[in-house]
Order: sequence, then C-alpha cells, then structure tokens
Amino acid sequence: MNIDWYVTVSALIFSIGAVGVMTRRNPLVVLLCLELMLNAGNLALIAFSRMWGNGDGQIFAIIVMVVAACEVCIGLGIIVAMYRRRLPIDVDEIRELQG
Repeated sequence: MNIDWYVTVSALIFSIGAVGVMTRRNPLVVLLCLELMLNAGNLALIAFSRMWGNGDGQIFAIIVMVVAACEVCIGLGIIVAMYRRRLPIDVDEIRELQG
C-alpha cells in the first residue's frame, strides 16, 4: 500500500479526535478523543518509519504509547476523585483543581 493511505487515515482520525476534544463536555470522552489523537500520530510515525526503512518512528510510537498510558492513569484518577467529592464533572464548570 502507498503511504498516502496511511497518512490520510491518520489525518482523519486526528481530526475526529480534535473535534471531539473541542465539542464534548464529559471528561471521559475528552480523554478518549485525546487517545484518538495520539493513536493517529502513532500511525503516521509508523507509516513514515516503514517508508524510510528504519525503526526510529516505531521507537517514538512506543514512547507516545507510554505517555498516553500515563495520561490515562492521571486523568482517570482525577475524574474518580472528583466523583467521590461530588464536584461538578462538566469540563466547562471546572475552573481549577481545589486541594
């Protein structure tokens, strides 16, 4: 397959994620859309890595996956803490984290 298809799918997935981040108000959906954006970047990295015939893009994709896992752990921890304290879960109503 030509690399154009991979880049096109990657751009489509990234744009779906970006629209979801900008329009949704639920923090879980925002986290899912961020994951879509990171996975679209991974797809592009791996496609270009295979095009050039080296493994640098695949190494960067693994690093991005580690960052995504950390982001999900921290984000879900914050959301669970907010549910337990009965704080508003709407993204627009959250102004700052209160200790």
